[in-house]
Amino acid sequence: MKDILVLGRVKEGKFEKLMSFMQSEEGMAERKKVADVTKTIATAAPDKSAVMFKISVHDMAALHAFMDGSNPVSKPIWDEVMESFEIFELNKI
Repeated sequence: MKDILVLGRVKEGKFEKLMSFMQSEEGMAERKKVADVTKTIATAAPDKSAVMFKISVHDMAALHAFMDGSNPVSKPIWDEVMESFEIFELNKI
């Protein structure tokens, strides 16, 4: 497992749609393919223009597919709600 931080910029007015997908059965099923969802920590900017997720990833290739649009389940929602994202690997010091 790798600890990963994902920062995402959300299109204006699309925060609720993103969170609805992430909590849906379909979204949860895809997230479970990538990471241990019980260890996920999420937060959002006060204006809901950005989100941050700390996740424990067990399949980096699946994470990249989930985020970059090559996953057929997440692609439609990502095209609609996300402006951009960055992925960082976290290391304990």
